[in-house]
Amino acid sequence: MMTPEEIKVALGAGLLSFPVTHFDKEGQFQPESYRRHVEWLSGYDAPVLFAAGGTGEFFSLSPNEVPTIVSAAKEAAGKTAIVSGCGFGTHVGVEMARAVEKAGADGILLLPHYMIDAPQEGLYQHVKRICQSVGIGVMVYNRDNSILSVDTLKRLCDECPNLIGFKDGSGDIGLVRQITATMGDRLMYLGGMPTAELFAEAYLGAGFTTYSSAVFNFVPGLAVDFYKSLRAGNRARCEEILKDFFYPFMAIRNRRKGYAVSAIKAGVRLQGFDAGKVRPPLDDLTAEEEEMLLKLIGPWKR
Repeated sequence: MMTPEEIKVALGAGLLSFPVTHFDKEGQFQPESYRRHVEWLSGYDAPVLFAAGGTGEFFSLSPNEVPTIVSAAKEAAGKTAIVSGCGFGTHVGVEMARAVEKAGADGILLLPHYMIDAPQEGLYQHVKRICQSVGIGVMVYNRDNSILSVDTLKRLCDECPNLIGFKDGSGDIGLVRQITATMGDRLMYLGGMPTAELFAEAYLGAGFTTYSSAVFNFVPGLAVDFYKSLRAGNRARCEEILKDFFYPFMAIRNRRKGYAVSAIKAGVRLQGFDAGKVRPPLDDLTAEEEEMLLKLIGPWKR
């Protein structure tokens, strides 16, 4: 496993992604297909993959399933680092963090806690307890009911040396720019909006040098092309890819709630992996929508 500083460096070294979690016909984890998919993704230019993250349907997994998924990812990933999703309430989160550390995770992405809004002091205690329960690096996911203020984040950094990253899915550029200006290189910054490529240029201007690409799951070559063009300042190429792929994909994704995950899993199936269906409360694309997606990814079929 990597030290917190090593995983921080790896997270900032390039494009990142979240493999979908594969299920069989009974809705149980399918390790063989999952390992084949992770092995395929590891052959592309992504230094870190996130097992059991948001795109991996973390919200539908039992706490006992998460370390099993992490172990499968570690087996398949080769030299690619694996960061595990972690979350729910503080008590469950601490148990899960320890379990995935034992399973070999190189780091943890701490997703928003379950359901209830919480004050800043509560968020501080929640993140602090999970960070202090493990020795591996932790990244917080700033979105929904878990929005950290600059002061809270600073307190956490003072108390938790292994808090090494900040992922944002709030879209509040003013807040995240204040955070990057205040915290500097104390943290690694990761864009985490749904279909992050649509927001990548704005986040780059706010000090976020990378992001997690969901579409990397099924069109990894295209995702890497966009990322490299963004970092090289090739705006013409970025706009070409946005118009040819991402805006049409956004139109499919926006047809129903939950398609930010369901459409990704459909893309993985269309690339020939037996990823299975999404678990409730999500629902799968219709046959018509899958045909639309198949036509869109045609030039990048493996």
